[in-house]
Amino acid sequence: MENRKVRVRFAPSPTGPLHMGGVRTALYNYLFAKHHGGDFILRIEDTDQDRFVPGAEAYIIESLKWCGIVPNEGVGFGDGPYAPYRQSDRKPMYRQYADQLIAGGHAYYAFDTTEELTDMRKKIEAAGGTSSYNAITRQNMKNSLTLSEDEVKRRIDAGEHYVIRMKIPRNEEIRVKDLIRGWVVVHSGQMDDKVLFKSDGMPTYHLANVVDDYTMKITHVIRGEEWLPSAPLHVLLYRSLGWEDVMPEFAHLPLLLRPDGNGKLSKRDGDRLGFPVFPISGSLLDVKTGKPESFTGYRESGYFPDAFINMLALLGWHSSGNQELYTLDELVKEFSLDRVSKSGAKFDPEKTKWFNQQYLRKRSDSELAAIWMEELKTKGIATTPEYVLKAVHLVKEKAVFSNDLWNLGSFLFVAPVSYDPEVVKKRWNEAASKFFAALNEDFKTLAAFDAHTIEETFKKCAEKMAIPAGQVMQMFRVCISGAAGGPALFEMCELLGKDEVVRRLDTSLSSIK
Repeated sequence: MENRKVRVRFAPSPTGPLHMGGVRTALYNYLFAKHHGGDFILRIEDTDQDRFVPGAEAYIIESLKWCGIVPNEGVGFGDGPYAPYRQSDRKPMYRQYADQLIAGGHAYYAFDTTEELTDMRKKIEAAGGTSSYNAITRQNMKNSLTLSEDEVKRRIDAGEHYVIRMKIPRNEEIRVKDLIRGWVVVHSGQMDDKVLFKSDGMPTYHLANVVDDYTMKITHVIRGEEWLPSAPLHVLLYRSLGWEDVMPEFAHLPLLLRPDGNGKLSKRDGDRLGFPVFPISGSLLDVKTGKPESFTGYRESGYFPDAFINMLALLGWHSSGNQELYTLDELVKEFSLDRVSKSGAKFDPEKTKWFNQQYLRKRSDSELAAIWMEELKTKGIATTPEYVLKAVHLVKEKAVFSNDLWNLGSFLFVAPVSYDPEVVKKRWNEAASKFFAALNEDFKTLAAFDAHTIEETFKKCAEKMAIPAGQVMQMFRVCISGAAGGPALFEMCELLGKDEVVRRLDTSLSSIK
């Protein structure tokens, strides 16, 4: 293994939207490959045609592009020397390996009907056993281990439906070395004779996965914890096909857990608690209901891709120090599988927001202004890039998402039509009304209207009217913005300009009762 170039793959099934757990699997594969100067491949495993969802493959590709996790080769990213990368396009090649397993005595034909399989399971369960097609039950079923060679040939020639099953050894310990969990040992008596090749001529995941990893020269299989029970079968397949010397190393990643730590994170949790569990929004067919289902993604919720990736990287992996903010290049440099946890990683939606806020603050004012300009255009608001740049500078510190900019600073573009009722109730009275009338007259006389001059004028007017400045400060903000809080008061007045501030004070004097 030391002399082989590192090659890893992300191999999702196009059966629905790409869950953030899947994105993390892709990310860890990408980081591992780049850290070792290797290749990262996208392979689409679409052997289960019954669960195929139109548009799911395109969704996976777009999601990876948005995240910046770009494969060296694979579906949607250009063919390399091991194309094609979609299993349905590789269909003709799998049969030869199924036949090789049969010839070597490691697999067999099974002709059992659905009704016969159901009957077998019911009888075993009624007797208190665990129903599975294994070394014991296969002796009582219709397969090439119990039927004569002539009968097997007759059934195949007659076009009977059959599957090809793995012949699991009867009494053996299967050992799997996992780079995260150490040695995993499973007794073959706990394993069933999995179907490797289906009656529709398609391989199952197990055979196709192993064949593809072998033919694509994959050196490390980094995948989710849910595939750990399948690893002993895959080890047996490598051994049975004579590929033990080039068998990849395995690493099974911990689950992403709900915020309370109880159970695997699901779309239902996101819907219930109000956070996305998918990278980008979309609408795909739900294979269970047969109806389109819409879902919300991080991109459309205002998250930056680098913030999303940074957050995901730390769900199950820890750095050598206390650093929390990483660029993708820094993650590549730091990443190693020996710092991946064995236990599940609890997802914290509030921490995720924190990551996005940090990345928003790292964005330049001009970058954020360009984002905000696009939103303003959709709202039909005419303004200038220079004005938006100054507006961003005023409000960005309190923003968590880019779409917060409008929530925090809409008053910089549109005059308020209502005023905070609690402040009005507490602060608006005859004295305040007279103060703001006088202040507005003073503003009209100013030649310069910068923050310093506005503040000095405000304080002098308060002193002249014998009213504490602090008593009318918040009410002044409400008159200008409609809200009780916001960015630096006098700086925002400077940005609005004298004419607009005077107009808004006039309006508030006639509107607030």
